[in-house]
Amino acid sequence: MNVTSATTSRLKSVASLGQQVWLDNLNRELVTSGELEGWIADDGIQGVTSNPAIFYNAIRTDAAYRAALPALRLLHADPEACFEALVLPDVRRACDLLAGVHAASAGRAGFVSFEVSPRLAHDAAGTVEAARRLWAAIDRPNAMIKIPATAAGVAALEEAIFSGINVNMTLLFTRAQVLAVRAAHRRGLARRLEAKLSVQRIASVASVFISRVDAVVDALLPPSAANLRGKAAIAAARLAYREWQNDAAFAVFAAFGAAPQALLWASTGTKDPAMRDVAYVEELIGEGTVNTVPDATLAAFRDHGEARASLGEGVDEARAVLAQLGRHGIDLDTIGNDLLLKGLTQFEQAHANLLALVVVSV
Repeated sequence: MNVTSATTSRLKSVASLGQQVWLDNLNRELVTSGELEGWIADDGIQGVTSNPAIFYNAIRTDAAYRAALPALRLLHADPEACFEALVLPDVRRACDLLAGVHAASAGRAGFVSFEVSPRLAHDAAGTVEAARRLWAAIDRPNAMIKIPATAAGVAALEEAIFSGINVNMTLLFTRAQVLAVRAAHRRGLARRLEAKLSVQRIASVASVFISRVDAVVDALLPPSAANLRGKAAIAAARLAYREWQNDAAFAVFAAFGAAPQALLWASTGTKDPAMRDVAYVEELIGEGTVNTVPDATLAAFRDHGEARASLGEGVDEARAVLAQLGRHGIDLDTIGNDLLLKGLTQFEQAHANLLALVVVSV
C-alpha cells in the first residue's frame, strides 16, 4: 500500500498515481477568498464541478450573491439570464485559477464545469444551442459544459464535440449509458476529422455516479447478503475501468492528437455512516480517471486518506459481486435508469428553486 508521508499532501499522492481530483463545489467565496487557490497549490486539485443544487445552496447562503442580485434584476428580466449573470463571473474566475493546470497538462486537466438548464434534458437541439451559448459566454478554453446523459443529451454530446466544446456528461449509472456516451464522443471526433478540423484539446468526461447506486442496492439486499453492502458501485466501476483500459479502438483518434473521454467518479461522498468516509476516494484511484469530491470528503482524505492504485484491484471479486447481486434479483441497469430519472428531477427542482431565489429577495 502506498501510504502518503506526513510531509506530502495525501491528495497530491492521488495525482501522482495518475488520477485527477476535482472539487465538487463552486461559489463566489471559494474563488475570491483564496480557498480554491489553496486547494490547487497545496493539494493538487485539478478541476471544479458545479450543478444546480450547488448553486442553489451558494445563492441561498452567500451574502455576496444576495448583495449583487438587486442590480442584476434591473438588467435582466429573465431569471435564467439573471442567474447566469450572477454566477458566470465566478466560473470564469475558477477557470482562470486553474489556467496554469490546464496549460501544464496540455489541455487534459484544469477544467471547470457548468451545467446547461435541466429543463433542456430531453431537448437535443436546445441543449446544443445552450452549450454553444454558454461556451461562448464563459469564453475560457478550460470551461466544460455539463450535459445529462439522456438520449437527447447523448445526441447533443456528438454535436458539442463536433463544435469543439469540452463536455462533462453527467448522471451516468450503467454500462450501457457509458458506452452510449463514449460512442457519441467518437462520432463527434470522427465528424471533425472528416471535416478536416483539429481534434486536439477537446476534452470530455463521463461522470459515473457512485454512492447513489449503493444507497439503492443496499436497501434491497436481504439480511443474508449484508456482506455485499457498499460494494456494488465500486465493483461496477472497477469493471468499467478494466473495459476502458482494454479499449484499443480510440487509437485512430489518438493518432491525430485527440484525448480519450475520461471516466469520472461522481457522488463520492459516502451516505452509509458504517462505511469509511473516504471509501469512494480510496477504492476508485486509477490512472487516467477523475474523482470529483465534495469539500467534506476532500478534507477527510487530506486528514486520513490512503492513496493506492486501487481501481485495478479485485477484478474477479468485482465480477463475483455483480453475479451475487443478480442472484438476489438486483438489476443494476434498472436501478441506474431509475436513478437517472430521479437525478434529473432533483436537478430540475434545484434549478427551479435557485431561479426563485434570483427573482425573490432572500
